[in-house]
Parts: sequence; structure tokens; C-alpha cells
Amino acid sequence: MNKQESKSYALPIAMMFALFFMIAFVTGLPSPMGVIVAKQFGASNFESQLGFLGNFLAYAFMGIPAGIMLKKFGYKTTALTAVAVGFVGVGVQFLSGQVGSFTVYLGGAFISGFSMCMLNAVVNPMLNTLGGGGNKGNQLIQFGGSINSIGATITPILVGYLMGAAAGRTIEKASPALFIAMGIFALAFVVLSFVDIPEPHKETAAERKVKHAHSPLSFRHFTLGAVAIFIYVGIEIGIPSTANLFMTASKSASNAGLGIEATTAGSIVGLYWLLMLVGRLTGASIGSKVSSKTMLTFVSTLGLIFIALAIFSPVSMVVTIPYIGVDVPISILFLVLCGLCTSIMWGGVFNLAVEGLGKYTAAASGIFMVMVCGGGIVPLLQGWVSDHFGYINSYWVMFACLAYMLYYGLIGSKNVNKDIPVE
Repeated sequence: MNKQESKSYALPIAMMFALFFMIAFVTGLPSPMGVIVAKQFGASNFESQLGFLGNFLAYAFMGIPAGIMLKKFGYKTTALTAVAVGFVGVGVQFLSGQVGSFTVYLGGAFISGFSMCMLNAVVNPMLNTLGGGGNKGNQLIQFGGSINSIGATITPILVGYLMGAAAGRTIEKASPALFIAMGIFALAFVVLSFVDIPEPHKETAAERKVKHAHSPLSFRHFTLGAVAIFIYVGIEIGIPSTANLFMTASKSASNAGLGIEATTAGSIVGLYWLLMLVGRLTGASIGSKVSSKTMLTFVSTLGLIFIALAIFSPVSMVVTIPYIGVDVPISILFLVLCGLCTSIMWGGVFNLAVEGLGKYTAAASGIFMVMVCGGGIVPLLQGWVSDHFGYINSYWVMFACLAYMLYYGLIGSKNVNKDIPVE
């Protein structure tokens, strides 16, 4: 973009960044809420991850419709609809605390997922387009991801603080956090109503009648990238969520935990998201010079190393977490450090997968949103493994997922279908 374009697009870019914050705040709620429902409703590790499943399963239902909405109604209408749905979803989660119902809570998480899906369908292609694609597009997505990390950092710390002692772990105790989320949605709806957003992928009635010979799935690098997104979201959510369960579980439980109180555990998990912020800021600063392929390959390799160290380090080897002052097994530190690795994966995969898709980009965004359901399915699988084989052994699931990310960065991201017309 030239200087004039950059100036004229400043407000839309700022609005996309605000939506990134909302996505992280609401998507992050099931992690500390999982600790709450485990206590309040006696849920197992598997069941405590159902909030994530409800949230991300909505992507499987709404991903394609979100892409269709994007093409038919444009970015602004899709975003406004998403914000309104999100307000309702968080409101239902608040209601679940009033009626003391796990089922109502899961319903609220499911409704919130519809909102997050539509918002994700808007912000990623929008930022990539405003950045002009390529490295610049990746750079904008990484900056948006940095804002996303701020929201994700705040959520577990805030809810952990509100929960306090084990006896206070109820959804009702977390109500202030839910009120904040609802307030953010309400404010965003008002602001978004007055913002002029470019509509580069909005189709005319005539264009909607045209039948294309191909689709995003005709491109191998996109298809493999869609699988990478499924796996990546599972990695991003599974690592800190299971660590939170591990730390807060009682030492005397059959699946022994560390017995750390919720406020402290929430702060440690918050460090994971804070490191994601650091990683995304770093990625954004070098995004115009270092390719997405190089960045993805590097962080996938580093993530594999951290997970391996976490699995094989003895629980008796402890370390003091900086700024929090609590002693935990060094495995927890290695898991927290994974935040540096997961930080730039979303932007890197999205940028690589849509490169060269042209007119198929909006439809590709919808398919991507379907695959985000991995954020509910992969942690659920890890929860099942942790129930049967222990918390630390469940990270073999994360190891396998990171191995695929490395494969995509090295081999799967290459566009081998350049003969398909995209104009």
C-alpha cells in the first residue's frame, strides 16, 4: 500500500484490531470456565473441555455460511451480525450461572462460537487484503494477532482472580468477566455501525450467478493449510487449557495434579498468552522481511523441542515462575514457553494457504472457519488422554500436531496449482 492508501485504511484496520481483541477474550473463556465447571459440576477433564467443543463446534456449522455472508452482504453486515450474536452467547453463559446449569453454559458457549466464527471470517481476509497480501498482509495479521494475545492474556488472569479459592469456583463468581465481554460487544456494535469498511470481496448479483470451474479446495496448499488450521487451533487451546487443569487439580485426586490455587494458575496460564503477544509483536516487526514459510518452520521446530522437554522432564525438577513467585515443575515452564511458538502460526498458515487464490479468497475464509472446530476437538482428545494416561502424557497429542505444522511449513505450503485461473 502507498502512503495515501495506508492513511485511508487506518480506521478499518483499527476496527479489525478491536475485533481481534473480542475474539480472544470470548474464545479464552472456556479455559478458566473449565476449571469452574470441574469444581461446580464435578466434571472430568474430558467434560471440562466441552465448553471449547461447544464454542468451536459452531465453526463447523457456521464456517461455510460465514463465507457466503461475506460475499453476499460484505464485511460490515457480517461483523455487526456477529457482534449481536456474541452478546447473546455471553449473556446465556451468564444466565447459566444464575440457574446453575452446565447444559445452559454449553449452549452459551455454542452460541458464542457462531459469533467468533463470523468475526474470524471477517478480520483475517480483511487485514490480509488491506495489507496487499504477501509479507505485508502477513504483517498486519500478526499485529492483529498481538491485540488478540492481549485479550487472551487478560481472560485467564481475570477469571482466575474472580474465582479465588476452590470454594468460590462457580460460574456466578465469574459474572464480572462476562459483563465485560458483553460491554465490549455492545461498544463494538455502536462503533462499527459508524465505520466505513472497504468491501473488496462483496459480490454483485451478477457475479453470484457465475459458476466457477474450481474452488479453494482445488488448491493443494490450501487444502493442507485448512488441515493445519484445524490442528493449530487445537494446539493453541490444548497446551494452556490442560496445563491449567493440571495445576489446579488436587494432589490427592486419582489423576494427581499440582494443587495450585486458581488465581496463581490463571496468572501462569496468562504468561502463555503474554508470550504469544511477544511472539506476535516480533513476528509483526519482521513480517515484511521474513517469509511466512520460514517463520512457521522455525516455530514448529521450537515447539516440538519444548513439548519434548516438558514430557521428559521429571516432575521433581522445579523452577520458580518469574514475577509470580511460585515453584512448579519445569515442565510447566516449557509449556508456557510454547506461547512463543503458537504466536505466529495462525497468521503464517492463513497467509500461506490463501496466497494465489485470488477470487477464491472469500470462499477460502469460510472453509477455514469450519476447520477452526479443531480448537474444540483436539483439546477434547487431549482431555481424554489425560484422564486415562495422565496430564503430561497427554502432550504427546500436541507433539504429533506440531509435527504436522512442521510438515506444512516445509512441504505442504507450496502452491502446485498455479495453472488454475484466479482472476
